[in-house]
Amino acid sequence: MTMISLGGSIGTGLFLASGGAIHDAGPGGALLGYAIIGIMVYFLVTSLGEMATYMPVSGTFSTYATRFVDPSFGFALGWNYWYNWAITIAAELSAATLIIKFWLPNSPSFLWSALFLILMVGLNLLSVKGYGESEYWFAMIKIATVIIFIVIGLLMIVGIWSGEAVGFSHFTEGDAPVSGGWLAVLGVCMAAGFSFQGTELVGIAAGESENPRKNVPRAIRTVFWRIVLFYILAIFVVGMLIPYNTDTLASDSVAASPFTIVFEKAGLSFAASVMNAVILSSVLSAGNSGMYASTRMLWVLAKEGKAPKPFAKLNSRGIPVYSLLATAALGMLAFLASFFGDGQVYIWLLNASGMSGFIAWLGIAISHYRFRRAYVAQGRDFAELPYRSLWFPFGPILAGIMCAIVILGQSISAFSDGEVDWQFLFASYVGIPLFLALWLGHKWKFKTKTLKLEECDLEPSEE
Repeated sequence: MTMISLGGSIGTGLFLASGGAIHDAGPGGALLGYAIIGIMVYFLVTSLGEMATYMPVSGTFSTYATRFVDPSFGFALGWNYWYNWAITIAAELSAATLIIKFWLPNSPSFLWSALFLILMVGLNLLSVKGYGESEYWFAMIKIATVIIFIVIGLLMIVGIWSGEAVGFSHFTEGDAPVSGGWLAVLGVCMAAGFSFQGTELVGIAAGESENPRKNVPRAIRTVFWRIVLFYILAIFVVGMLIPYNTDTLASDSVAASPFTIVFEKAGLSFAASVMNAVILSSVLSAGNSGMYASTRMLWVLAKEGKAPKPFAKLNSRGIPVYSLLATAALGMLAFLASFFGDGQVYIWLLNASGMSGFIAWLGIAISHYRFRRAYVAQGRDFAELPYRSLWFPFGPILAGIMCAIVILGQSISAFSDGEVDWQFLFASYVGIPLFLALWLGHKWKFKTKTLKLEECDLEPSEE
């Protein structure tokens, strides 16, 4: 379970998007943005952990929101999360085509998108155990690469590896600490949010894990700190070794990954090819995790009557095949890359997915706040909780407020220079009207109301 969560979290957000974050906000601004989102994610993951250990179900967000807030809210949150990860699959496929073009620049995008989509579907058609094993090894490759990168980078900073100590020279030159101001930091928060998305996969996998009341808390405690360690240290190393105003940091090309640039600076001539192979494996891993998460969410929506019944069917190995195929169909949006330009489509998809991810996180905060209040209102004993999050109600309230701020302010840059970038604005905010349409449409049709605390269903699932 730890590796599944890491597999969904360490990917293009770190290997590709981190360079743009440093270029736009400076090394200090990038570190600040990732630290802010890291704090928020800490409270969200512990909130989810408390609910997932008490009530382990596959497709947790929809179920918890339905039981503790409002059935319509759970309906909208479930479909939003399915859309979020299905779009992420498309984003990862777009990134994979960029990586392949490092070696085969004239090859067609749609060919590689189709090939990698088939590979992801094939891995998810295996048993749950087979999927978990594949993610374990994918994650091991990423973790080893990041550790090697950090070690070599730190040795270069102090002059042991390269012979010349760089120190804090790039970190402090000019307006490097926070080069783009607070608006740039806000933009980094959105990129960081996309990077950290996947930590909640522990909750999705809880219903299919062995002994979730023991394994979920253990995974939550270790995963978050590992991700923070990897992201914060990796961005620190990049900011120290590469001037923030280096044009290649803002490039859409995978060949300009900050990891590749640092390895080349270290004199490792083979770095570009090796690093891009690692990035390719990490992209496929993140997409594979996204396929798993979105498939399970669609399956649980169908089980609860919120999606067509065929999506609830399982094959002999316990795989929801129809849900998997529907998710893969949305992932085919990656084929748009061959018509609109690979880099541009990737940015569009990243922004659209990032917004939906923050909506899902906001739903976790609201659901946990309501869960705790209902727990008290129904006179239950906190000693019955297998795992308790810290600092309630401060944690979920702070996380919810931070989510709302990033959601509302993430595309201020679209209004820069006196002109409005309507394409960027649409791609960034399309998740909000979709979520509201699902929520309010379901509420209008079924006349649902916000549950009273005494009405919330706190009985642990028998699954």
